[in-house]
Order: sequence, then C-alpha cells, then structure tokens
Amino acid sequence: MDDLLERLSAGLPAEALITDPDITASYAHDMASFCDAGAPAVVVLPRTVEQVQHVMRTATALRVPVVPQGARTGLSGAANASDGCIVLSLVKMDRILEIDPVDRIAVVEPGVINAVLSRAVNEHGLYYPPDPSSWEMCTIGGNIGTASGGLCCVKYGVTAEYVIGLEIVLADGRLLATGRRTAKGVAGYDLTRLFVGSEGSLGIVVGAVLALKPQPPQQLVLAAEFPSAAAACDAVCRIMERGHTPSLLELMDRTTVRAVNKMGHMGLPDSTEALLLAAFDTPDPTADLTAVAELCDAAGATEVVPAADAAESELLLQARRMSLTALETVKSATMIDDVCVPRSKLGAMIEGTAAIAEKYDLTIGVCAHAGDGNTHPVVCFDHTDADESRRARESFDEIMALGLELGGTITGEHGVGLLKKEWLARELGEVSVEMHRGIKAAFDPLGLLNPGKVF
Repeated sequence: MDDLLERLSAGLPAEALITDPDITASYAHDMASFCDAGAPAVVVLPRTVEQVQHVMRTATALRVPVVPQGARTGLSGAANASDGCIVLSLVKMDRILEIDPVDRIAVVEPGVINAVLSRAVNEHGLYYPPDPSSWEMCTIGGNIGTASGGLCCVKYGVTAEYVIGLEIVLADGRLLATGRRTAKGVAGYDLTRLFVGSEGSLGIVVGAVLALKPQPPQQLVLAAEFPSAAAACDAVCRIMERGHTPSLLELMDRTTVRAVNKMGHMGLPDSTEALLLAAFDTPDPTADLTAVAELCDAAGATEVVPAADAAESELLLQARRMSLTALETVKSATMIDDVCVPRSKLGAMIEGTAAIAEKYDLTIGVCAHAGDGNTHPVVCFDHTDADESRRARESFDEIMALGLELGGTITGEHGVGLLKKEWLARELGEVSVEMHRGIKAAFDPLGLLNPGKVF
C-alpha cells in the first residue's frame, strides 16, 4: 500500500488522491442491487490524460487492478470496486473541448455530464440525441462504457451511433486513438465500436469525438390509455408497421401508472391498464399524432389525449420520467432489468413479466422504450426480508430467461457488469465467449482493468 501511494504521488497532485476509508467507501459501488463491492485501496481523480497514463503505468508495474468510474449511476455493478483496487474516477475530466457546427461534432472529456453537453450543443443549433434517464447526472464516459440508450432511441439510436472517435489509455499506459473526425471512414477494424459498451474492461476512455445532428423542431406528445398491456403493444406494432418514426414511444404498465399516480397526482384513471406515450418532432407533428391516434383507437384505446403545445407535451412526459422514482417508493429496494425483445414480442414480454410477478408474489412494474422493444421490469422488494429478497433475485433471473426465450437480449442499455455476467455466456454461446476473452487478453494481458466484470 505504501509503495502504491508513493508511486502514484510521484505523478499526481495531492488533491487527486483519496485514501480516507470513510470517503473511499462511498466510491465502492454503483446503483445496482445484489452486486458485491470491495474496498478500494485508493481513489484517484485525475484531471489530465497524462495523469491517467501515470496511474495505469503504476498499476501495471505493481499489478494492481483498476476500476474506472463515471458518476456511478449505472445499474449493473460495472463500476463496483474490488478489494485493494485503484478506483479511477474520471469525473474531474469534464471539459467540452470543441463544438464544430460545420463538421457537426463535439470533442469532450469523459467526465462531461450528458445534460451539460446537450445544452451546450443546443446553443449552436445542434442536438446530441442519447438521453439516459439519469442524463442530469451521468457522464459521457459512463454512457460510452455501458453503451447507454434513452427515450429517443426509437428514432435516433443509442450512444454507439454517435461515438466516431476515442482516445483510450491502455492498461500499460499507452495512448490509443481510434476512429475519426470525418463523416465517413472505414480504415482498419472498427476499434471505436469495440470500446463502446466494453464497461472499462479494455481501456480507459479519456476523450471522445461525438457526432451531432441539427436540432429538430419541438416535439409534440400524445398519451393513449388502454384496457390492457396487450392492446397497447398492439398499437405499438401498428405504429411501426405503418412506417411512422416517432421521436419517442414509451409504455407504462398498470403497476407503474398507479405508482406514478400516487406519487405525482397525475389524475390518470384507476382503470388504466397501460399508458402509451408517442411523440413526433417532424415539421408537422400534429398530422403524425392524428394518424397515430387513429391507430391507437383501432387497437382499443379507451382515451387518446394529444398535446396542444410544448408545455402540454412536457406535462405528459412527466409521468414517464417519474416512473422509476415512483416505483422506488413501493418497497425499500428495487432491481431494474433492461431486457430487450423484438417489438413483435413486446406484449408477450409484458404479459410474461406479470405472470412472474404473480408466481413470486412480488410487485413488478414495467416501463418500456416500446418503440425499440426495450423493457424495464422493476422488481420492488423489501431488502430487510431475506425471503422476499431471494424471490426478487429469482424473479429477476426468470425475466431474463423469458427475454432470451422470446428472441431478445439480457441487456438493451444498462450493460452486463456483475449483475448479468452469468447470463451473458448463455446469450453469447461458447465460441463467442472465447472470442471475447481473446480480445480482453489482447488489450489487457494482466487482467487489471475492471476485473471480474462482464464475463
């Protein structure tokens, strides 16, 4: 320990090192349940690329594991510390280095908050679409590490669609540049995409070139109430089948609607079994909403309420934004899944989740990015009740199994981390896991980067 601190101190300012165990303990884990966390030897908060390189050279020389972190808003345990590790928190590297309206790119450090970047590019008439629900807190580096999504994915895609270049500090301290600044580029293997979603297991992101889009018109929102989740999912299929491209298409099941009603006094009828929100940011969103309203009516909607303007749209979106917070009030703890299935299987996924909730005598609410089939079953349980905690974990696993049976994936946007590593092997298969491990060994031969995560 003394040797580690001495070597780190040689290349870092004193304020970049935290050794007080009461403080380092607060960096031990992210927001996932049922994920073990160790006690870090030290927390390092670098401000420069050179400082990150020094940390990695020191870690390699002493064979000390390194766990990179952003804001720790993740939900898979990917940022959890291991005993004796260096926690490398990148939140102090928070500069927006460049916004270029001609090339439509932003160059940023990993600690930039998603919402801060979004507002900064808006001032240039540009738009950075990825918008995780934690966008006011989460960092771009964390978004890249877990390949985050958000509400806009149905039209604009996920984080991976916008990362076109990276600066990576490798395990041995070397600096690797991947990708480009150009609109096109196919030179060499796509190492940039390889790092997006790698959860800090291959290298440390210290810079990113992000693609931007022109800022779209203000979106308008429609809310449709349904007598069943199946009817709401039927509406989703009709909307997508007819070729509509909503900027948002979100679904909340009965449990979620009631939790939101109780918390936010939204005034939704108790008879609502599912609520579907659709939005368009097209030049004529009213026409699009009218067409979608007709499809919702055809699918059996009991009421369809289109917003008249941006202010009403924001009111309608409040219910979706408070979904996870509202479900957290149901019990003392939650487990948030993010199983993604083909859109055509969305109804089966939600109905199957309801059956699992009944089987395990648990409250499980589902909110979903319905337009891309990404469900968020939220298992609510009392963490002080051992039996209920056991049932919560078993129900969580059964939900993932259901997703795979329906042709889906165990994670659409939260990542694998610790929480789902056993399930990753089931989804990928033996050959794919072998290839993954080979790639890991090529970039991190000593296994120092975020050990024990992903697989």
